[in-house]
Amino acid sequence: MSVERTVVNPWEWSVPLGYNQGEVVTGETRTLYISGQTAMSAEGKPEHADDMAAQLALSLDNVEAVLGEAGMSLADLVRLNVYTTDVDRLFEHYGVLAARLGQAGVAPATTMLGVVRLAVPGLMVELEGTAVA
Repeated sequence: MSVERTVVNPWEWSVPLGYNQGEVVTGETRTLYISGQTAMSAEGKPEHADDMAAQLALSLDNVEAVLGEAGMSLADLVRLNVYTTDVDRLFEHYGVLAARLGQAGVAPATTMLGVVRLAVPGLMVELEGTAVA
């Protein structure tokens, strides 16, 4: 049996923004819960101080690395939580995230939260996800 994803959108306004209100996943699945990924190098050092676009891109690279290690890809992402210390600044660069999700043909259920700070000083965005395959 394969995995089947069914989009749940009682309202359509979220679709142009790049996310669905929900997704039902049925069939035989593997689930991956991805810890918050930030703009950290492979050596565990924070990167791209004060550059929201670069931090967002590296955070997503790190999400993809975790997915890849599990034999998955962005196309398997069904849930994405976005934490940021500056919501307005993140929206200025949201295209970085939306474009890569769009290229993967995915619009995961998404929540964005403004937070006072992240665990590592200087980091401005953290991505946490759930993938099924």
